[in-house]
Amino acid sequence: MGERISSSFRDPSGFLFVREGTLLRQVNRIYQQDYDLLFSSGLYDQLARENYLVQHEEVEEAPLEPDTAYKVIRPEKVSFISYPYEWSFSQLRDAALVTLAIQKEALKAGMTLKDASAYNIQFQHGYPVLIDSLSFTKYVEGTPWVAYRQFCQHFLAPLALMSKTDIRLSQLLINNIDGIPLDLCSRLLPRATRLNFGLLTHIHFHSRTQSRYADTSKANGTDSSAKQPTVTKNGLLGIIESLEATIRKLSLKISGKEWADYYSDTNYSEEAFETKKTIVHDLVQTIKPQTVLDLGANTGIFSQVAASTPDRFVISTDIDPEAVELNYQQIKKSGQKNILPLVLDLVNPSPAIGWNNQERDAFYSRGKVDVVLALALIHHLAIANNVPFADIAKTMVMLGENLILEFVPKEDSQVKRLLRSRDDIFDAYHLPGLIDAFSPLFELQKQVPVSGSQRTMLVFKRRQSI
Repeated sequence: MGERISSSFRDPSGFLFVREGTLLRQVNRIYQQDYDLLFSSGLYDQLARENYLVQHEEVEEAPLEPDTAYKVIRPEKVSFISYPYEWSFSQLRDAALVTLAIQKEALKAGMTLKDASAYNIQFQHGYPVLIDSLSFTKYVEGTPWVAYRQFCQHFLAPLALMSKTDIRLSQLLINNIDGIPLDLCSRLLPRATRLNFGLLTHIHFHSRTQSRYADTSKANGTDSSAKQPTVTKNGLLGIIESLEATIRKLSLKISGKEWADYYSDTNYSEEAFETKKTIVHDLVQTIKPQTVLDLGANTGIFSQVAASTPDRFVISTDIDPEAVELNYQQIKKSGQKNILPLVLDLVNPSPAIGWNNQERDAFYSRGKVDVVLALALIHHLAIANNVPFADIAKTMVMLGENLILEFVPKEDSQVKRLLRSRDDIFDAYHLPGLIDAFSPLFELQKQVPVSGSQRTMLVFKRRQSI
């Protein structure tokens, strides 16, 4: 039979479902004309060539709902599903620019994007791609871009807030599943942004226009969308190019020195640090994983070590959005395609949100990896956040089959620094205590001292009985 994916219910054009482990999409008859135009216009082939659209193939599979079905397609599988509130600034900006580039290509082919949801973009092979082949509809001369408001809420508003107010405000997307409301964004942006023509037009004026239409609609009992003026195709392209120029000019200020000094402030000499990299490389190579999750990856140096084999995929996470930004910038500059940097707070990970808490999956429920890396992380969880070893083990076993963990003892200056401002109530914080707490869920495979430090690298394997 198959099972419909719970988050795929809003678009009557079709939906995703899974059958025997294979992801499929049913295209409904209501979308037949637009689907056929996507191919006859050459738009699908053009977007696929430019790596803007995830590729799919039509398959001879029985539809899940035959009464409404036109076709069944099998899209290319995305390595890992991530969400905009987990992306760095540059990831969100690149996703926005790809969406606009797709809209321009669509207009050339006589089509338009009927929605511009950031959730329709995923990072695949190192770059953002549109994953919804049913997002297009026939363009009718004179009609405005129906996805304009959605684009501004999903992309421009969070980018503007991250750039002009605080990088952490992207987290507002968790509480606003259809993007940050423009009136809220307008109030949170500094007054100086009203001197920026793009932000003035697409955020501040747009917000006022929305409010005015909403008030008129309430007063007259009419649909405000009927009052929208006509827009020529050239006018529409002008709006797209204005959005593009506005987004390209947004940037972040990051203190390079702080992050350049980060790894030199870890109790490692240069020689010892290189030794640690060799140990991690050898341990990962011994396990030969296809997927790796690097927790607390900072700017991604050890994610790079783990990703040394091209066919290995590494999810590189950190709580600090600036570190994730630098990680992504480096990956983009090098052209590396098998690392996905994401913002993740392990103590408060991305939750399940949306309708019935099923539209956007919690981070921990998106699938296990072969190896979890937890390097120089244990003291932050156990001491800075008071998470007992046993609870850390429960989370780690939920995430992957194998665990490479670096234990940082109390004698280490990093732990001493954490204990300066609090009482040492952590009597069980020692290497034997950690091994004992992990033993119900993991088998200890190897224990490697990191020369030049007091730290120890531990390799665990999930117990088969779990």
